[in-house]
Amino acid sequence: MTIALDRSADLKHWECRECEYQLNAEVAPLACPLCSEGDSPFVEKHPVELDPLDKKIANRLQNGIPLVEEPWAVIGEEFGISAEEIMARIRRMKADVVRQISAIFDSRSLGYHSTLVAMRFAPEDIDSGAAVINRHPGVSHNYRRNHLFNLWFTLTIHKSQDLQAEIDKLGAAAGSLHTILLPTIHLYKIGVKLDVTGEKDVTRKEEGKIVQGIKEAQEITLREVEAVRVLQRDLPIEPKPFQVWAQKFGISQEELFAHAESFMERGIMRRFSAVLRHRNAGFSANAMGVWIVPEERLMEVGQIIAEYAAVSHCYQRPTYPPHWNYNLFSMVHGKTTEDCLEVLNSISEQTGLAEYTMLYSTKEYKKVRVKYFTPGTPLPASIGN
Repeated sequence: MTIALDRSADLKHWECRECEYQLNAEVAPLACPLCSEGDSPFVEKHPVELDPLDKKIANRLQNGIPLVEEPWAVIGEEFGISAEEIMARIRRMKADVVRQISAIFDSRSLGYHSTLVAMRFAPEDIDSGAAVINRHPGVSHNYRRNHLFNLWFTLTIHKSQDLQAEIDKLGAAAGSLHTILLPTIHLYKIGVKLDVTGEKDVTRKEEGKIVQGIKEAQEITLREVEAVRVLQRDLPIEPKPFQVWAQKFGISQEELFAHAESFMERGIMRRFSAVLRHRNAGFSANAMGVWIVPEERLMEVGQIIAEYAAVSHCYQRPTYPPHWNYNLFSMVHGKTTEDCLEVLNSISEQTGLAEYTMLYSTKEYKKVRVKYFTPGTPLPASIGN
């Protein structure tokens, strides 16, 4: 009699650092089968228990990585530990909590446009519909939410492509019963810094600059396109990471620093920092607080909501009466649903607004980075030399 051996216990969970493709295998492949990234791009994924210092470092990484030759030495000095220990802790957190360390770009400045999309599916069809949506390379976030419109995703594509046409094709292929496009009319805030330590008040106000306002496509040179392609990658956890990039991609670290400084001055790049996996960092709840705000109060209320540190996104979006009457969106992150409710109640009290509702994500179908100027993508019409 032949006994089949269960080898599933020997399999490890791997994720590509560049395209976030995941697979289970005993040993990671040397190159990613999806994006063709070579040089062993896979990181083993597994739960990580953070100690108090890890949590403080996770907070620090969200505030920005120094654009210097040895950034980990600079951060290590801040904590009174060596660069080697900082790197070891970051490598360990990369297995679970730290999603990426890279440039965060403004898509419109680079000649892209995007929209939030809400679709309604029959409950028995939503998983298969989400699978169709996920196949589109421009879809970065896709969630099931507790509402009649039960599938919510973002689509980012180059301006040479038609958003409405892409959404129409996606809706037809996925079997959507009703679709609404919710592009940004006014941006009051984008960006989140999670307090991993849990020491700060959930209703605290934002510390530092609030990124707001919709930008227009800017002229960008071919060399700057190459810099974007490098800076959007996941920073190597090596003593001199920008030198690693310089040797691999032919752009010196001094040139990368100069491009990064220019991008930030022009608003093309919001920051160079870590992005965390919210749930793995302890923030298991996120509520989309949507509000009915009188037209004449939108600016006032939008700015009040943007001041809350727990709010990562605040936008004015179109309405579709009678199916959708909410014109202001605020994404709130908390360790619990009670945290989110406390923030939204505080906003309601401060603004005097009572017409709002909370949409919670009940399933995450997709969450990946938007990658710009990938092979086959048109270059901006405003390209320079």
